[in-house]
Amino acid sequence: MERPYLLDSSDTRRGPSRSFHGLRRGYHASVSQLTPTELPPDFRDYDPIQPRGTDWRGIFRKIWAPLAALGAFLAKFGAVLLKFKFLFSMFVSAAVYIWIGGWWFGVGLVALLFVHEMGHVIEAKRQGLPVSAPVFIPFLGAAITLKQMPHNAWREAKLGIAGPLLGSAGALALYIAGVAYDSRPLKAIAFLGFFINLFNLLPASPLDGGRIAAALHPAMWFAGVAGLVALAIFRPNPILIIILLVSAMEIWKRWQTRHHPEMQEYYRVSPRRRAIMAVLYFGLAAALVLGMNATHVPRSF
Repeated sequence: MERPYLLDSSDTRRGPSRSFHGLRRGYHASVSQLTPTELPPDFRDYDPIQPRGTDWRGIFRKIWAPLAALGAFLAKFGAVLLKFKFLFSMFVSAAVYIWIGGWWFGVGLVALLFVHEMGHVIEAKRQGLPVSAPVFIPFLGAAITLKQMPHNAWREAKLGIAGPLLGSAGALALYIAGVAYDSRPLKAIAFLGFFINLFNLLPASPLDGGRIAAALHPAMWFAGVAGLVALAIFRPNPILIIILLVSAMEIWKRWQTRHHPEMQEYYRVSPRRRAIMAVLYFGLAAALVLGMNATHVPRSF
């Protein structure tokens, strides 16, 4: 019987049956050895799958759509977001703090920061200084922007202490509410408020204490930097290091220009005003330490 396919010598020794089944099970083992004139009538052309490269056009099309939508949104509402950056930054910071410590921590911290910054805003407006609304920065707190510096160190000190004074009053209100309702979360938030305001009293710019020290004695700036260095050593923290670097640069700049005639006039403060600011500064610091001691509760709520 004539065989329908021509195989090589190694396949013919295996017998017709094994060769035929070999063709059916794996064409690459036998069909690849056939010449084009010897292919079966019902043989179909096979187009092997070719590896494809990266479809950059497809990826670009997928990315382009959301980017275009975002661009259209910013073009339409970008001015509104900038106008209401106070609310936008507040909600972003609150969301970050809530994610870290829960609702009590997030909402309470943002409220304390807001009250603190409003103390600066009220005093700046009282002095007739153009001031921006507070802008909240996650992990760094909040800040206001002055388009004009105070006229002298006495006014700068009043602007600096206004924030801790009002912020401490806000923390005290939370403490009183915590005692009235026997609420551990409220006491814990009050402790956080006392701590924030005490930390801001460190006599190192850009903290509030650095502005207050301008009316007391410039040498206090170096004590503030030393305190930041000690905190950075015993409680390493990237935020502390950033504040330390900024403070060191600003204080060095101020110290170098302290003998300039305009700066000497700026830092000239009467003994009476200096004594008033010293009482406010050290008295508030002592009260905040007592407040922290009274409101300290274990972190178990």
